[in-house]
Amino acid sequence: MILYLVCTKNRIMEVISRSKQLSDLFSLEKKIELKETNISITPFEFKQSFNEEEINSLQANIVKSEFSEVADNAISENKTFNYCVFSPKGKAKADDAILLLHGLNERSWNKYLIWAEYLTETTGKPVILFPIAFHINRAPLLWSNARALVAWVEKRKLEIQGLKNSTFVNIALSSRISQNPFRFYASGRETVMNIWQLMKEIKEGKHLLFKENANINLFGYSIGALLSNVLMISNPDNLFDNSKLFMFCGGSIFSKMNANARDIIDEEANSKLQNYYTKDFFLKDVVPESSQDSIHKAFKSLLLPDKLREFREDFFTSASNRVRAITLKDDIVIPTAGAVDTFGRASDKILEEIDFPYTYTHQWAFPLNAVSKAALVNESFRKVFDKAADFVLRTR
Repeated sequence: MILYLVCTKNRIMEVISRSKQLSDLFSLEKKIELKETNISITPFEFKQSFNEEEINSLQANIVKSEFSEVADNAISENKTFNYCVFSPKGKAKADDAILLLHGLNERSWNKYLIWAEYLTETTGKPVILFPIAFHINRAPLLWSNARALVAWVEKRKLEIQGLKNSTFVNIALSSRISQNPFRFYASGRETVMNIWQLMKEIKEGKHLLFKENANINLFGYSIGALLSNVLMISNPDNLFDNSKLFMFCGGSIFSKMNANARDIIDEEANSKLQNYYTKDFFLKDVVPESSQDSIHKAFKSLLLPDKLREFREDFFTSASNRVRAITLKDDIVIPTAGAVDTFGRASDKILEEIDFPYTYTHQWAFPLNAVSKAALVNESFRKVFDKAADFVLRTR
């Protein structure tokens, strides 16, 4: 396997051009064969069934927003949807895989396709692209319709004077979060339940691509890293006993995150989100007692530096051989200081801050419009993803 990794590293990886090629080819509806890398992309249907009563109960208490005519627990796209698996062609069922979790307010997989292809190619392991609740194809098409959303942006700007970073890209999430920030917890918990269901199906040998008891590692980016940490700490049904977690642009304690951006959420929504989860969430009984379990405790431990600090740091100290995180020096959304707060005394072993020799953002660490810097983007991309591949391949 190590030889496989070394050989693959020598292949020229053109991030910008390859990303466009993959975006043009990708489909959530049909199987795709990538001849250049000998990889198949296979869509699978997911039907939510595990703990559905609890999920519906949490969402039933959320009054539907003005933005959406349909209540959260009645959005059919969120309950039945397709996810995709990148896998090496011609190989037997896998006994190991990587589950990749994306960032907040994503509306497509385009940015992540080359991440999945490269990880599959360099590790020889399948990569599962699983959408977070109400994101990508788990949301109504209207939420991604620029023409239909412009009027909503103008309306929101009239209602909130001086509002910054309100755009058609983030209006759906911003409006829904502003109306009720509890949605962030409810959708996160729903996603944990969905992943729990998927992992159980894999472990029980019910998945076409995986052997019974296959081990699932995690790759978490941005808010997907927060979700991954919740999964690792709570470890439902001991599903992640042997899992590794690699985080990129992720790992910050919640209170240090700043999602105020044109392509994430607007200023008003970010302020309400931060106020809610650093104050109200601890003061009010907003979560039913029946849901206050290990998942709930894991989430609470990642909100503020001094809340459940010993519990949080004890976990990362004990799991420091299974967790790695890379932050970026100029990342203002997920700052390195916030990740230090999360990992505490295990930071020196888990965390690495790096920088790239070009202008980048949290959202676009590998900017696809930086054609003049293509060679540097390629080099930086390989630097991150070779570290991820090497970490996953090491013996536990």
